[in-house]
Amino acid sequence: MNAGAPYPELPDERTRWILSDRPPRSPADPRQPGAFFLEQERAENGEVVSVATILLTNRECPWHCLMCDLWKHTLMETVPVGAIPMQIDYALEQLTRATFPTRVTDTFSGAEGVAQVSNLPYRRLPVGRPSESSRACGLEIRDTAGWKPALPASPPRTRNKPGDFSVLKLYNAGSFFDPRAIPLEDHPAIAARAAAFERVIVECHPALVGERVLRFQELLRNGAQATRLEIAMGLETVHPEVLPRLNKRMTLDQFTQAAAFLRAHDMAVRAFILVKPPFLDDAEALLWANRSVDFAFDCGAGVACLIPVRAGNGALEALARRGEFSPPRLATLEAALDYGIQLRRGRVFADTWNLEEFSDCPACFPARAARLKEMNLRQRPLPRVRCCACGGTQ
Repeated sequence: MNAGAPYPELPDERTRWILSDRPPRSPADPRQPGAFFLEQERAENGEVVSVATILLTNRECPWHCLMCDLWKHTLMETVPVGAIPMQIDYALEQLTRATFPTRVTDTFSGAEGVAQVSNLPYRRLPVGRPSESSRACGLEIRDTAGWKPALPASPPRTRNKPGDFSVLKLYNAGSFFDPRAIPLEDHPAIAARAAAFERVIVECHPALVGERVLRFQELLRNGAQATRLEIAMGLETVHPEVLPRLNKRMTLDQFTQAAAFLRAHDMAVRAFILVKPPFLDDAEALLWANRSVDFAFDCGAGVACLIPVRAGNGALEALARRGEFSPPRLATLEAALDYGIQLRRGRVFADTWNLEEFSDCPACFPARAARLKEMNLRQRPLPRVRCCACGGTQ
């Protein structure tokens, strides 16, 4: 344990410091996804679309970021070839069986459409998994009874059938294009499954954006209809002193170049932005969250996802004891979402998983949480919640 040792300045020393305070890792099975769930998300054309999100089980990310707790659900070794397609098959089968199409009306536009509604019970994920409202909704379906592995490759499903999900998110607690996490041999089988969707979203460190991304995009384009590839990258913060201290080993120039590469090859960009990373107070947290949203859109991102930083990985608790970290207030996340949406430069989503840990008023919290979720879908400002209990407009 760090036993009060100050946070180091050199990258290798930082890594050792971060690893030294880790709590135990959760058990993980390479044959099973960590979680999977359904969500609704507003697409770039303004429609609210149905999204199938799968949190893949794979090897731990080689970067050891100061704020990350995703390693808790990863493995120490690379998964066998074929394991990732099996995880996807299992999740999609369960999600398809668990849903039925229903007519819904968008409360903002009045437009009608078909949405997926689950008829299975959900339960919360055991710990926070940073991301936007997709991972953040905290819903999980885990029913592995009777699971039979699929064939190594299956033909893409017919698209645009009633009740189909139009978007697939494959998040893997690291980088999709890290061959130690997702074997390159599995890319054709994964692409065959993803080709059933209009869009597939994967996450990647900017340093790994390159030829592997282009090859995977080409696999997606071999289908009858081209599937749009979207890459989610952690921008985290544009604060010139805090970003290096996060141990991400990324510069803003690297992010800019990676985003430009993706845009030049007709891929969409999604940016993850931290709300109140370590070493910032509440006022600074909002300022730098807003500046980070500006930077993401300057780089051509179509989506900016606001992630309130949560404790739970050991390192943040050590910083908290030194007075160098405290979780953000719910009001800070609200203000950052208000700012980003009012820009009208792209979609901005607030991570809404386990929001109650950021609230200090149980009376107004339900209404405030509902407002954030509604703004995620509408992408329009909504009136702030007035609270008689805490005496303010939140």
